[in-house]
Amino acid sequence: MMVIRPIRADDYPALYGIAVESGHGFTSLPVNDELLMRKITRSEQSFSKVVSQPGDEGYLFVLEDTTTGEICGTSAIEAAVGLEDAFYHYHLGKVVHSSRSLGVYKTVDILTLCNDYTGVSELCTLFLRENRREKNNGRLLSKMRFLFLAEFSSRFADRVIAEMRGVSESDGSSPFWQWLQEHFFSVDFPTADYLTGIGQKVFIAELMPKYPIYVSLLSKKAQAVIGEVHEQTKPALALLRSEGFSNRGYVDIFDAGPTVEARVEHIRSVRNSQRLQVQIGTVTQGQPFLISNTKLADYRATWLALDINEYSEQVVIPAAVAEALQVAAGDWVRVTRI
Repeated sequence: MMVIRPIRADDYPALYGIAVESGHGFTSLPVNDELLMRKITRSEQSFSKVVSQPGDEGYLFVLEDTTTGEICGTSAIEAAVGLEDAFYHYHLGKVVHSSRSLGVYKTVDILTLCNDYTGVSELCTLFLRENRREKNNGRLLSKMRFLFLAEFSSRFADRVIAEMRGVSESDGSSPFWQWLQEHFFSVDFPTADYLTGIGQKVFIAELMPKYPIYVSLLSKKAQAVIGEVHEQTKPALALLRSEGFSNRGYVDIFDAGPTVEARVEHIRSVRNSQRLQVQIGTVTQGQPFLISNTKLADYRATWLALDINEYSEQVVIPAAVAEALQVAAGDWVRVTRI
């Protein structure tokens, strides 16, 4: 059975392996022993912390095959970004150059450096190992976070974002960053990406151009990738769009990948989730649902076929699933349709 749970200290070797597999552009998991251990420790502290409003908490989950004990993937939620370190984006906007006397009217795209998303929650660190990209594993790993947001809403902001991995070449270089590097930096994309991942962001404030950048001045290759996603990221973007996420012109400052956002209350899986009471029994037919317990530190989630409708007050689950979710008859669970 595939089960989501909070990460533990003994998951470090698996997390390191995932960081290596994720490759360039996956800023939230740099290949750095100290930082990865710090992420695990911070997550453990966040799950045990008493919280009345979102702060500097980070909740890191792993997907475990309970049959083999293998860690197959990871995903996370940041409670409020930019409170400790500046959280940068470019915003793609427009300016108009016009002259009535000459009869000239020209609309020009510009990129403006900003910190507009400071304080919002973030879906991040989503990675599923290639040999496990089957059935509903990817959806479980991604969408279980909506159940967590719905159940523990006081721990998160009203708005949530997700940064989508932008276009990069096979050698790890970014067409967008190459232009910035040529004109403003002497740091290649993998190095800049790594420095950001380990929290050394001061170089951004020191070297990033302070004034809006005219998109037409960028190289053709750089212009072509603004707001575009990495080939491997397209399924994740499609899933978020189906949940109600949209892009409002914000892109990553390194690879120009889009950032999508939604109000938590408008996310489809949050809005349609139900809290039901557990009964133990046999499920003979049904539709695929995500299901989680309602515990914090002992959070568990999985998916299975269930016979539920909008009027249901209880849900019947097999004993093995109840054991995996650490629930008993009479306990509460939260469910949403896959």
